[in-house]
Amino acid sequence: MNTVAAHPPRSLRPRWLSALLPPPRLFRLYLLVWAPIFIIHMVAVETDGQLTRSFDPLTGVIAVLRNLGAQFCLLLLLWPLTGWMERRSFSAVTQVLVHLVLALCFAVICYANLWLLLVLQYGFAAAEKARGNWFIWMIQWGSMMYAVAAGGFTAWRAVERAMEQAAAAEQARTLLARTELAALRNKLNPHFLFNTLHSILALVRKEPKRAESALFMFSDMLRYILDTERESGRSGSDQVLLRDELAFTEQYLQLEAMRLGERLQLEWQVDEAALACTVPALTVQPLVENSIKHAFNPHSRPGRLRVRVQAQAGRLHIEVGDDGPGCSLNAQGEVPEGGGLGLRTVWRRLQLRYGAEAELNVHSRPGEGFAVHLNLPLLAS
Repeated sequence: MNTVAAHPPRSLRPRWLSALLPPPRLFRLYLLVWAPIFIIHMVAVETDGQLTRSFDPLTGVIAVLRNLGAQFCLLLLLWPLTGWMERRSFSAVTQVLVHLVLALCFAVICYANLWLLLVLQYGFAAAEKARGNWFIWMIQWGSMMYAVAAGGFTAWRAVERAMEQAAAAEQARTLLARTELAALRNKLNPHFLFNTLHSILALVRKEPKRAESALFMFSDMLRYILDTERESGRSGSDQVLLRDELAFTEQYLQLEAMRLGERLQLEWQVDEAALACTVPALTVQPLVENSIKHAFNPHSRPGRLRVRVQAQAGRLHIEVGDDGPGCSLNAQGEVPEGGGLGLRTVWRRLQLRYGAEAELNVHSRPGEGFAVHLNLPLLAS
Protein backbone atom coordinates (compact mmCIF):
# COMPACT_ATOMS: atom_id res chain seq x y z
CA MET A 1 0.00 0.00 0.00
CA ASN A 2 1.30 3.44 -0.84
CA THR A 3 1.85 5.66 2.15
CA VAL A 4 2.46 9.37 2.60
CA ALA A 5 5.78 10.34 4.11
CA ALA A 6 5.61 11.77 7.60
CA HIS A 7 7.73 14.72 6.53
CA PRO A 8 8.27 16.09 3.00
CA PRO A 9 11.84 15.80 1.69
CA ARG A 10 13.86 18.87 2.54
CA SER A 11 15.87 20.83 0.02
CA LEU A 12 19.63 20.40 0.19
CA ARG A 13 20.12 24.16 -0.27
CA PRO A 14 20.67 26.31 2.82
CA ARG A 15 17.52 28.01 4.05
CA TRP A 16 18.88 31.51 3.51
CA LEU A 17 19.76 30.67 -0.11
CA SER A 18 16.29 29.25 -0.75
CA ALA A 19 14.81 32.45 0.66
CA LEU A 20 16.90 34.69 -1.63
CA LEU A 21 16.96 32.69 -4.87
CA PRO A 22 14.18 30.85 -6.70
CA PRO A 23 14.28 27.04 -6.67
CA PRO A 24 16.36 25.50 -9.49
CA ARG A 25 13.37 24.62 -11.68
CA LEU A 26 11.94 28.12 -11.42
CA PHE A 27 15.36 29.70 -12.02
CA ARG A 28 15.74 27.65 -15.21
CA LEU A 29 12.32 28.86 -16.33
CA TYR A 30 13.38 32.43 -15.51
CA LEU A 31 16.45 32.02 -17.72
CA LEU A 32 14.33 30.52 -20.49
CA VAL A 33 12.01 33.54 -20.50
CA TRP A 34 14.98 35.89 -20.72
CA ALA A 35 16.75 33.87 -23.45
CA PRO A 36 14.96 35.46 -26.47
CA ILE A 37 15.63 38.95 -25.10
CA PHE A 38 19.30 38.10 -24.56
CA ILE A 39 19.60 36.77 -28.11
CA ILE A 40 18.05 39.91 -29.62
CA HIS A 41 20.47 42.14 -27.70
CA MET A 42 23.43 39.99 -28.70
CA VAL A 43 22.54 40.18 -32.38
CA ALA A 44 21.43 43.84 -32.50
CA VAL A 45 24.32 45.94 -31.11
CA GLU A 46 24.69 49.70 -31.03
CA THR A 47 27.78 51.01 -32.79
CA ASP A 48 28.40 54.77 -32.74
CA GLY A 49 24.78 55.35 -31.84
CA GLN A 50 23.49 53.24 -34.73
CA LEU A 51 21.74 49.86 -34.35
CA THR A 52 23.64 47.25 -36.41
CA ARG A 53 23.72 43.47 -36.66
CA SER A 54 26.74 41.76 -35.19
CA PHE A 55 27.53 38.17 -34.22
CA ASP A 56 30.62 39.01 -32.24
CA PRO A 57 30.09 37.04 -28.97
CA LEU A 58 32.20 39.35 -26.81
CA THR A 59 30.48 42.49 -28.05
CA GLY A 60 27.09 40.83 -27.67
CA VAL A 61 27.77 39.76 -24.06
CA ILE A 62 28.93 43.25 -23.16
CA ALA A 63 25.77 44.71 -24.70
CA VAL A 64 23.56 42.28 -22.78
CA LEU A 65 25.27 43.00 -19.47
CA ARG A 66 25.10 46.73 -20.07
CA ASN A 67 21.48 46.88 -21.16
CA LEU A 68 19.89 44.03 -19.22
CA GLY A 69 22.16 43.10 -16.32
CA ALA A 70 20.54 45.47 -13.84
CA GLN A 71 17.01 44.45 -14.82
CA PHE A 72 17.86 40.75 -14.62
CA CYS A 73 19.21 41.08 -11.07
CA LEU A 74 16.55 43.48 -9.82
CA LEU A 75 13.70 41.24 -10.94
CA LEU A 76 15.26 38.31 -9.06
CA LEU A 77 14.69 40.32 -5.87
CA LEU A 78 10.98 39.83 -6.40
CA TRP A 79 11.40 36.23 -5.21
CA PRO A 80 12.33 37.12 -1.61
CA LEU A 81 9.87 40.03 -1.75
CA THR A 82 6.92 37.77 -2.64
CA GLY A 83 8.02 35.34 0.08
CA TRP A 84 8.19 38.14 2.64
CA MET A 85 4.67 39.33 1.79
CA GLU A 86 3.37 35.76 1.89
CA ARG A 87 4.86 35.09 5.33
CA ARG A 88 3.23 38.25 6.67
CA SER A 89 -0.10 37.33 5.09
CA PHE A 90 -0.50 40.51 3.07
CA SER A 91 -3.96 40.84 1.57
CA ALA A 92 -4.35 40.66 -2.21
CA VAL A 93 -5.15 44.37 -2.40
CA THR A 94 -2.04 45.28 -0.38
CA GLN A 95 0.16 43.10 -2.58
CA VAL A 96 -1.21 44.70 -5.74
CA LEU A 97 -0.59 48.20 -4.38
CA VAL A 98 2.98 47.30 -3.37
CA HIS A 99 3.64 45.84 -6.82
CA LEU A 100 2.20 48.91 -8.58
CA VAL A 101 4.54 51.23 -6.68
CA LEU A 102 7.55 48.95 -7.20
CA ALA A 103 6.75 48.46 -10.89
CA LEU A 104 6.92 52.22 -11.40
CA CYS A 105 10.16 52.40 -9.41
CA PHE A 106 11.64 49.55 -11.44
CA ALA A 107 10.72 51.23 -14.75
CA VAL A 108 12.28 54.51 -13.61
CA ILE A 109 15.46 52.71 -12.45
CA CYS A 110 15.74 50.91 -15.80
CA TYR A 111 15.28 54.18 -17.63
CA ALA A 112 17.77 56.02 -15.44
CA ASN A 113 20.32 53.22 -15.83
CA LEU A 114 20.09 53.36 -19.61
CA TRP A 115 20.23 57.18 -19.60
CA LEU A 116 23.41 57.19 -17.50
CA LEU A 117 25.03 54.61 -19.78
CA LEU A 118 24.23 56.77 -22.79
CA VAL A 119 25.66 59.84 -21.05
CA LEU A 120 28.88 57.99 -20.26
CA GLN A 121 29.24 56.50 -23.73
CA TYR A 122 27.83 59.16 -26.08
CA GLY A 123 27.46 62.31 -24.02
CA PHE A 124 24.64 64.31 -22.46
CA ALA A 125 23.14 65.55 -25.74
CA ALA A 126 22.76 62.05 -27.17
CA ALA A 127 21.24 60.81 -23.91
CA GLU A 128 18.71 63.67 -23.85
CA LYS A 129 17.78 62.98 -27.44
CA ALA A 130 17.22 59.30 -26.63
CA ARG A 131 15.20 60.27 -23.53
CA GLY A 132 12.76 62.23 -25.65
CA ASN A 133 12.24 59.25 -27.96
CA TRP A 134 12.28 56.38 -25.42
CA PHE A 135 10.69 57.73 -22.24
CA ILE A 136 7.15 56.35 -22.62
CA TRP A 137 8.35 53.13 -24.27
CA MET A 138 10.88 52.44 -21.50
CA ILE A 139 8.30 53.01 -18.77
CA GLN A 140 5.89 50.60 -20.47
CA TRP A 141 8.61 48.02 -21.15
CA GLY A 142 9.91 48.15 -17.58
CA SER A 143 6.40 47.85 -16.11
CA MET A 144 5.63 44.91 -18.35
CA MET A 145 8.83 43.10 -17.36
CA TYR A 146 8.05 43.68 -13.68
CA ALA A 147 4.46 42.42 -14.07
CA VAL A 148 5.61 39.21 -15.76
CA ALA A 149 8.23 38.50 -13.10
CA ALA A 150 6.01 39.38 -10.13
CA GLY A 151 3.08 37.42 -11.53
CA GLY A 152 5.26 34.40 -12.27
CA PHE A 153 6.88 34.30 -8.82
CA THR A 154 3.54 34.81 -7.06
CA ALA A 155 1.86 32.11 -9.14
CA TRP A 156 4.73 29.69 -8.43
CA ARG A 157 4.39 30.27 -4.69
CA ALA A 158 0.62 29.82 -4.89
CA VAL A 159 1.01 26.50 -6.73
CA GLU A 160 3.63 25.31 -4.23
CA ARG A 161 1.38 26.28 -1.34
CA ALA A 162 -1.58 24.48 -2.91
CA MET A 163 0.53 21.36 -3.44
CA GLU A 164 1.75 21.43 0.16
CA GLN A 165 -1.80 21.82 1.42
CA ALA A 166 -2.98 18.97 -0.80
CA ALA A 167 -0.14 16.76 0.46
CA ALA A 168 -0.96 17.66 4.06
CA ALA A 169 -4.65 16.94 3.48
CA GLU A 170 -3.84 13.61 1.85
CA GLN A 171 -1.56 12.72 4.75
CA ALA A 172 -4.31 13.62 7.20
CA ARG A 173 -6.81 11.49 5.27
CA THR A 174 -4.37 8.57 5.22
CA LEU A 175 -3.71 8.82 8.94
CA LEU A 176 -7.43 9.12 9.63
CA ALA A 177 -8.15 6.04 7.51
CA ARG A 178 -5.42 4.08 9.31
CA THR A 179 -6.77 5.16 12.67
CA GLU A 180 -10.31 4.17 11.73
CA LEU A 181 -9.11 0.86 10.29
CA ALA A 182 -7.27 0.12 13.53
CA ALA A 183 -10.34 1.06 15.56
CA LEU A 184 -12.57 -1.18 13.44
CA ARG A 185 -10.11 -4.03 13.73
CA ASN A 186 -9.97 -3.56 17.49
CA LYS A 187 -13.74 -3.94 17.51
CA LEU A 188 -13.66 -7.02 15.31
CA ASN A 189 -10.99 -8.93 17.25
CA PRO A 190 -12.81 -8.97 20.62
CA HIS A 191 -16.03 -9.72 18.73
CA PHE A 192 -14.43 -12.81 17.19
CA LEU A 193 -12.72 -13.87 20.42
CA PHE A 194 -15.88 -13.60 22.51
CA ASN A 195 -18.06 -15.56 20.08
CA THR A 196 -15.45 -18.28 19.51
CA LEU A 197 -14.81 -18.73 23.22
CA HIS A 198 -18.55 -18.90 23.75
CA SER A 199 -18.70 -21.78 21.24
CA ILE A 200 -15.84 -23.58 22.98
CA LEU A 201 -17.54 -23.09 26.34
CA ALA A 202 -20.61 -24.85 24.97
CA LEU A 203 -18.39 -27.81 24.06
CA VAL A 204 -16.71 -27.87 27.47
CA ARG A 205 -20.04 -28.52 29.13
CA LYS A 206 -21.04 -31.32 26.76
CA GLU A 207 -17.87 -32.86 25.31
CA PRO A 208 -14.67 -32.00 27.25
CA LYS A 209 -12.44 -34.06 24.94
CA ARG A 210 -13.61 -32.28 21.84
CA ALA A 211 -13.36 -28.98 23.68
CA GLU A 212 -9.66 -29.69 24.26
CA SER A 213 -9.13 -30.18 20.52
CA ALA A 214 -11.07 -27.02 19.88
CA LEU A 215 -8.78 -25.06 22.20
CA PHE A 216 -5.71 -26.23 20.26
CA MET A 217 -7.39 -25.16 17.01
CA PHE A 218 -8.35 -21.87 18.60
CA SER A 219 -4.70 -21.22 19.52
CA ASP A 220 -3.75 -21.57 15.82
CA MET A 221 -6.50 -19.14 14.89
CA LEU A 222 -5.36 -16.71 17.54
CA ARG A 223 -1.83 -16.89 16.15
CA TYR A 224 -3.17 -15.84 12.74
CA ILE A 225 -4.84 -12.79 14.28
CA LEU A 226 -1.72 -11.83 16.25
CA ASP A 227 0.53 -12.28 13.20
CA THR A 228 -1.65 -10.07 11.02
CA GLU A 229 -1.89 -7.51 13.82
CA ARG A 230 1.89 -7.40 14.13
CA GLU A 231 2.36 -7.12 10.36
CA SER A 232 -0.21 -4.32 10.24
CA GLY A 233 1.68 -2.39 12.91
CA ARG A 234 4.98 -2.90 11.09
CA SER A 235 4.00 -2.12 7.50
CA GLY A 236 0.74 -0.20 7.96
CA SER A 237 -1.16 -2.78 5.87
CA ASP A 238 -3.29 -5.69 7.04
CA GLN A 239 -3.50 -7.33 3.61
CA VAL A 240 -3.14 -11.13 3.65
CA LEU A 241 -3.24 -13.82 1.01
CA LEU A 242 -6.76 -15.00 0.27
CA ARG A 243 -5.41 -18.53 0.71
CA ASP A 244 -4.53 -17.76 4.34
CA GLU A 245 -7.82 -15.97 5.00
CA LEU A 246 -9.77 -18.96 3.68
CA ALA A 247 -7.64 -21.38 5.72
CA PHE A 248 -8.39 -19.34 8.83
CA THR A 249 -12.11 -19.36 7.95
CA GLU A 250 -12.00 -23.13 7.44
CA GLN A 251 -10.44 -23.59 10.89
CA TYR A 252 -13.25 -21.52 12.35
CA LEU A 253 -15.84 -23.67 10.58
CA GLN A 254 -14.16 -26.86 11.82
CA LEU A 255 -14.42 -25.53 15.35
CA GLU A 256 -18.09 -24.67 14.86
CA ALA A 257 -18.69 -28.08 13.29
CA MET A 258 -17.60 -29.68 16.58
CA ARG A 259 -20.48 -27.88 18.27
CA LEU A 260 -23.11 -27.99 15.54
CA GLY A 261 -22.37 -31.48 14.23
CA GLU A 262 -24.47 -32.56 11.24
CA ARG A 263 -26.50 -29.41 11.41
CA LEU A 264 -23.68 -27.58 9.57
CA GLN A 265 -23.32 -28.57 5.92
CA LEU A 266 -20.60 -26.79 3.97
CA GLU A 267 -20.27 -26.00 0.28
CA TRP A 268 -16.93 -24.62 -0.97
CA GLN A 269 -16.42 -23.34 -4.51
CA VAL A 270 -13.02 -21.70 -4.75
CA ASP A 271 -11.24 -20.58 -7.92
CA GLU A 272 -7.61 -21.67 -7.51
CA ALA A 273 -6.44 -18.63 -9.51
CA ALA A 274 -7.82 -16.32 -6.81
CA LEU A 275 -5.88 -17.81 -3.90
CA ALA A 276 -2.77 -15.69 -4.58
CA CYS A 277 -4.78 -12.46 -4.34
CA THR A 278 -4.73 -10.31 -1.23
CA VAL A 279 -7.60 -9.11 0.94
CA PRO A 280 -7.78 -7.38 4.32
CA ALA A 281 -7.44 -9.85 7.16
CA LEU A 282 -10.76 -10.92 8.70
CA THR A 283 -12.80 -10.23 5.58
CA VAL A 284 -14.39 -13.63 4.98
CA GLN A 285 -14.57 -15.07 8.52
CA PRO A 286 -16.92 -12.38 9.94
CA LEU A 287 -19.36 -13.05 7.08
CA VAL A 288 -19.28 -16.77 7.82
CA GLU A 289 -19.70 -16.05 11.52
CA ASN A 290 -22.72 -13.88 10.72
CA SER A 291 -24.39 -16.84 9.00
CA ILE A 292 -23.52 -19.20 11.88
CA LYS A 293 -25.02 -16.76 14.37
CA HIS A 294 -28.29 -16.05 12.55
CA ALA A 295 -28.92 -19.18 10.44
CA PHE A 296 -27.63 -22.02 12.62
CA ASN A 297 -27.44 -21.08 16.30
CA PRO A 298 -31.17 -20.28 16.78
CA HIS A 299 -32.35 -23.47 15.00
CA SER A 300 -31.96 -27.20 15.46
CA ARG A 301 -32.55 -28.17 11.85
CA PRO A 302 -29.66 -28.80 9.40
CA GLY A 303 -28.59 -25.98 7.15
CA ARG A 304 -26.20 -25.31 4.29
CA LEU A 305 -23.52 -22.65 4.26
CA ARG A 306 -21.71 -21.85 1.02
CA VAL A 307 -18.49 -19.98 0.33
CA ARG A 308 -17.77 -19.11 -3.30
CA VAL A 309 -14.66 -17.33 -4.58
CA GLN A 310 -13.95 -16.40 -8.19
CA ALA A 311 -11.42 -14.19 -9.99
CA GLN A 312 -12.84 -12.72 -13.17
CA ALA A 313 -12.09 -9.71 -15.40
CA GLY A 314 -9.74 -8.08 -12.91
CA ARG A 315 -12.20 -8.40 -10.03
CA LEU A 316 -12.41 -10.69 -7.03
CA HIS A 317 -15.87 -12.06 -6.24
CA ILE A 318 -16.54 -13.53 -2.81
CA GLU A 319 -19.95 -14.84 -1.77
CA VAL A 320 -20.96 -16.15 1.64
CA GLY A 321 -24.53 -17.39 1.91
CA ASP A 322 -26.83 -19.72 3.81
CA ASP A 323 -30.30 -21.20 3.49
CA GLY A 324 -31.42 -19.88 6.86
CA PRO A 325 -34.47 -17.80 7.74
CA GLY A 326 -33.15 -14.65 6.01
CA CYS A 327 -34.43 -11.18 6.83
CA SER A 328 -36.17 -8.16 5.34
CA LEU A 329 -33.90 -5.52 3.83
CA ASN A 330 -34.60 -1.80 3.88
CA ALA A 331 -35.45 0.30 0.82
CA GLN A 332 -31.74 0.65 -0.04
CA GLY A 333 -31.23 -3.11 -0.04
CA GLU A 334 -29.28 -2.97 3.21
CA VAL A 335 -29.56 -4.87 6.47
CA PRO A 336 -31.49 -2.74 9.01
CA GLU A 337 -29.59 -1.17 11.90
CA GLY A 338 -28.65 -3.72 14.52
CA GLY A 339 -28.13 -6.40 11.89
CA GLY A 340 -24.70 -7.40 13.17
CA LEU A 341 -21.38 -5.78 14.01
CA GLY A 342 -19.33 -8.09 11.78
CA LEU A 343 -21.11 -7.23 8.52
CA ARG A 344 -21.05 -3.45 9.12
CA THR A 345 -17.42 -3.53 10.20
CA VAL A 346 -16.28 -5.53 7.17
CA TRP A 347 -18.06 -3.12 4.83
CA ARG A 348 -16.55 -0.05 6.46
CA ARG A 349 -13.05 -1.54 6.33
CA LEU A 350 -13.47 -2.34 2.63
CA GLN A 351 -14.64 1.23 1.97
CA LEU A 352 -11.58 2.64 3.69
CA ARG A 353 -9.26 0.25 1.89
CA TYR A 354 -10.65 0.34 -1.66
CA GLY A 355 -12.95 3.37 -1.75
CA ALA A 356 -15.53 3.33 -4.54
CA GLU A 357 -13.91 0.23 -6.08
CA ALA A 358 -15.38 -1.99 -3.35
CA GLU A 359 -18.92 -3.31 -3.57
CA LEU A 360 -20.94 -5.22 -0.96
CA ASN A 361 -24.39 -6.48 -1.90
CA VAL A 362 -26.80 -8.31 0.40
CA HIS A 363 -29.46 -10.64 -0.97
CA SER A 364 -32.11 -11.86 1.46
CA ARG A 365 -35.82 -12.33 1.98
CA PRO A 366 -37.68 -13.82 4.90
CA GLY A 367 -37.53 -17.61 4.59
CA GLU A 368 -35.16 -17.52 1.59
CA GLY A 369 -31.74 -17.41 3.20
CA PHE A 370 -29.09 -14.71 3.43
CA ALA A 371 -26.15 -14.02 1.09
CA VAL A 372 -23.39 -11.41 1.04
CA HIS A 373 -21.52 -10.77 -2.21
CA LEU A 374 -18.23 -8.86 -2.23
CA ASN A 375 -16.85 -7.40 -5.47
CA LEU A 376 -13.28 -6.17 -4.92
CA PRO A 377 -10.28 -5.12 -7.02
CA LEU A 378 -8.10 -8.09 -7.91
CA LEU A 379 -4.79 -7.40 -6.16
CA ALA A 380 -2.02 -9.97 -6.56
CA SER A 381 0.53 -10.53 -3.81
